[in-house]
Amino acid sequence: MFEWLLPVFGFLIGIAAALTGVGGGIFIVPLLNLLYGFPVIGAIGTSLATIILTSIASTVNYVKQKRVYFKIGLILALATAPGAYAGSELTKVSLIKTWLGPIFGVFLIIVAAQMIFKALSIKSEKRCMQTDPVFETALLRNWNKLLLGLALGFFGGVASGLLGVGGGTILVPIMCYALDFPIHFSIPTSMFIMIFTSITGVTGHLQQGNVNPQFALYLGLGSVLGAQVGAYASKKLSGRNLHLVFAAMLIVASINMMLKSLEII
Repeated sequence: MFEWLLPVFGFLIGIAAALTGVGGGIFIVPLLNLLYGFPVIGAIGTSLATIILTSIASTVNYVKQKRVYFKIGLILALATAPGAYAGSELTKVSLIKTWLGPIFGVFLIIVAAQMIFKALSIKSEKRCMQTDPVFETALLRNWNKLLLGLALGFFGGVASGLLGVGGGTILVPIMCYALDFPIHFSIPTSMFIMIFTSITGVTGHLQQGNVNPQFALYLGLGSVLGAQVGAYASKKLSGRNLHLVFAAMLIVASINMMLKSLEII
């Protein structure tokens, strides 16, 4: 029923996902659950399958803009990918699923408040630079930051596999605050990392029969196009506005996580 609307929904979700780096799961899961009658666990698995296409499409555009830090992204993926698989396995444990969502939800609201405060305290600047090899080399030599990023990235992966989000809601704040990434680069790099995170997470859900390939494909076709629009719009927004947009997405994601984990939606 209403399957023909899936590419349209996917297009809109793809714009939001590429623009903010969140992956789109915060919209896909409730969409499938409320409008199409999916069980929550099935919506989570199908969401991750859709995010694979969204993240690949977004990354292609961001690579053209030279805004992806590949080395840092691959290192963080070493933590987020196994975390995503672990999260998909944890969906079997109802108690863990119930409490992890609210905990992450509160964490995201705190991060959103910090991002709003930061956005209001910085000057608006629309110019978006390209990747800086010096910045990446210095970060790769800073083991304290890298280890912190890996530890936090693992839990971001767990949230991805457990709740059906792409992981960007955790990865972008990690890169902005723990690794000192400018937001114009944390979002593109997050989308790159999300390719590996979502593939690993969806593997666990496929084994449990939680993925509807047809719905994932229909949503993915629309999201591929929407991701191009979102990636382009991301470059045009100022750092201040991008912080505000992402903070709004974090608030939506946090409420969604808490309600979904408590089985209110």
